[in-house]
Amino acid sequence: MDFYTGKEFKIYRKKSGNLIPFSFKKDIPFKPKRIFLVYGNKGYVRANHAHRKCSQYLIAITGKIEITYQYKNLNSKIILNNKKKMGFLLKPFTWLKIKFLTNNCILMVFCDMEYKYSDYIVKYNDFLRIK
Repeated sequence: MDFYTGKEFKIYRKKSGNLIPFSFKKDIPFKPKRIFLVYGNKGYVRANHAHRKCSQYLIAITGKIEITYQYKNLNSKIILNNKKKMGFLLKPFTWLKIKFLTNNCILMVFCDMEYKYSDYIVKYNDFLRIK
């Protein structure tokens, strides 16, 4: 599947703590222009939109997060959590729904373009019509 990277991030463990480096060249499948964090608690849903041009790469920093997505004729979901040490790539014209499955979740999102409201498709019926 060309969404899920399947590549585990390298982790350096020490008694004092862990370090996970991210190389923009090796780990992120595009050159990031913007990064943001989404916080949430169990049961809450975020996103419910798609982008026209923006690709996004999602990484769970803490907690367990369900990613439901629709791309072309594919409807699927995956679970991201900080224990898997993997990311998830969202391509343009992918409808996204984020559900927090545990409390105190943090999702880090890398984007390949700056914020632009006109890039968002916020109505599901518009998304279905466009795709």
